[in-house]
Amino acid sequence: MELGKSFYTKLLILRHRILGLEQYVIDPEREYHKVCESLDGLLIKIGPTSDTYVNILDIREDSIEEEQGFLTAKIGKLKGFFSLVFGEMDEDKIALLEETLIETYKNKGITLEDKSLYEKGLFKTSKDMPVLEDLYNVFGKRNMNFFKTKLYPFTKGSLKFLNNHTNIELENKLIIADIYELGEDDLKYGMYIFVELFWDKIKKDRNINKSIYLDEIWRLIGVTSNKFVASFIYKIFKTIRKYGGGAVAITQDISDLFGLDEGAYGKSILNNSSIKSFFSLEEENIIILEKYSNISEKEKIEIACLKKGENLTIIGEDHIMAKIEASEYEIELI
Repeated sequence: MELGKSFYTKLLILRHRILGLEQYVIDPEREYHKVCESLDGLLIKIGPTSDTYVNILDIREDSIEEEQGFLTAKIGKLKGFFSLVFGEMDEDKIALLEETLIETYKNKGITLEDKSLYEKGLFKTSKDMPVLEDLYNVFGKRNMNFFKTKLYPFTKGSLKFLNNHTNIELENKLIIADIYELGEDDLKYGMYIFVELFWDKIKKDRNINKSIYLDEIWRLIGVTSNKFVASFIYKIFKTIRKYGGGAVAITQDISDLFGLDEGAYGKSILNNSSIKSFFSLEEENIIILEKYSNISEKEKIEIACLKKGENLTIIGEDHIMAKIEASEYEIELI
């Protein structure tokens, strides 16, 4: 049994399950099916062959942000998602996107006034929300051809499964989001959709202990991402403790974390992590790690020579050479 990154994460999930934590896992590589099955978790899969859907345009009652209205907060998050879709946008394009989003929601009776999201005292459901095709149609009406062309795959093409109302309930203490079927180029969309969905769930009750695991996190804070997305992910790591939660960032290649804005977001997340575990690294990654953390010359040599299951764990100022061990029963479950 190889005691590497993936095994260690599954072991954390198993042990946190015993402690009763709610857990949310982003699974881009389809690595967590077995542990989900063993622990009676809920597996949610989105992709071209799936019949489960999550609507990125949903506004949920749990999504309220401090000092922000529902739609204002949602538009802030959507700027991240659509920056992944449309690429880097200047201020004029961002303003046009925001204006169009406001019109799209207004067509469904939803405005910047929070009361518009309630009917007879009840919060509106997913069926009352716009879907991506509604936004696509507004782009068409306004002759915004750049936006319309970019959004076409999400409404008529290969990603049209994202153009649906949400039909899932998050009623389980372990939820795995399988986005493997999206394919290499489109994984970032699925990751963002589920992170935003899980974040609303995490904020719902501060008295419940919970964790979110972001495997291949570099896709959201690295060079393929953008400042809107990376800022949202950083915010989660910075504030999740006050909601009774913890966030786990997982990556195979440390260099991928520092590709955006000269590593600003990767460094911020690293600095906000109370526990850091580094398994065996190649020389290139050790040089990068040295730049962004305070490891010694001796530790640089030790990290290069680590065997499977061994790691350098940093907790505050304490640096500990550790070995991960699992019982036969844990190995069997995993």
